[in-house]
Amino acid sequence: MKNIILIGFMGSGKTSVGIRLSYRLRRTMVDTDRMIERLNQMTVAEIFARLGEEEFRRMETRCLQRLLEDSHQQILSVGGGLPMREENRRLLKRLGTVIYLRVTAETVCTRLAGDTTRPLLQGDNPQKRVQDLLEARSPIYEAAADFIIDADDKDFDTILGEIMERLGEEE
Repeated sequence: MKNIILIGFMGSGKTSVGIRLSYRLRRTMVDTDRMIERLNQMTVAEIFARLGEEEFRRMETRCLQRLLEDSHQQILSVGGGLPMREENRRLLKRLGTVIYLRVTAETVCTRLAGDTTRPLLQGDNPQKRVQDLLEARSPIYEAAADFIIDADDKDFDTILGEIMERLGEEE
């Protein structure tokens, strides 16, 4: 069986769904942001501040390459910007089944209200930033995904049920 990879915008529930899915399927869960933090002994915010976004994006690609070498039958939750690179989308397809957890800008803003740990949400108008980024990223997420789960206004059991149903068709 292949890896199951969760993609989507920040706040879409990738990590929370991934943890629950790992319990349900009895598979290890890997969060690429946490893996990068562990390997570099810095938080994502520190990496952005000290090394810049472009270096962080290179780290994401190296992380996927490393997972490709030794990862199988895991649940992978990837950072929201990771699929933006064409090379990363190719690596994701090789790694397993890609599931896009789709949410609206309103959901993201509600879920992340007051979160100061996300570098891309810092600034004067985070709601506009979310809307702009989501509009730019959504078509790429959709193209990268094997299937899409709408995650707005759904509890985890409903989302997990939809994923399990779709995986039954896929695997």
